Amino acid sequence: MLYSNSLIYIERHDSDIPWLKIFTHSLHKEFSECSRDEKEMIWECLDMIEKEMLRYFNPAKINIASFGNMLPRVHWHVMARFEDDNYFPEPMWGIKQREGFVLTTPMEPFIEAMKLNLASRFA
Repeated sequence: MLYSNSLIYIERHDSDIPWLKIFTHSLHKEFSECSRDEKEMIWECLDMIEKEMLRYFNPAKINIASFGNMLPRVHWHVMARFEDDNYFPEPMWGIKQREGFVLTTPMEPFIEAMKLNLASRFA
């Protein structure tokens, strides 16, 4: 877990690409059921994660998604996408386009920076 407070928590998704997920602690099925504070916290975290992914990884695109079909609770996916990743331009749930993608920028400095940024911003 990268971060947690009374409203949300953020986890790393096990993937070849940089991929974080934001969850509410409360079990809401739809975003419209979230409190104003939960919504604001989610938007701030989405913004912060996207900016840090763009700065650190320099991806072709950031994908942000909230489906909840398999896990019917509010959560958001934030993914840094690269033109040579295994699924691009398909979504990560789409048809695999190629094999062999290797992330050349190490994840750990990004994860540590996110932990520090989140903890200091929401202290």
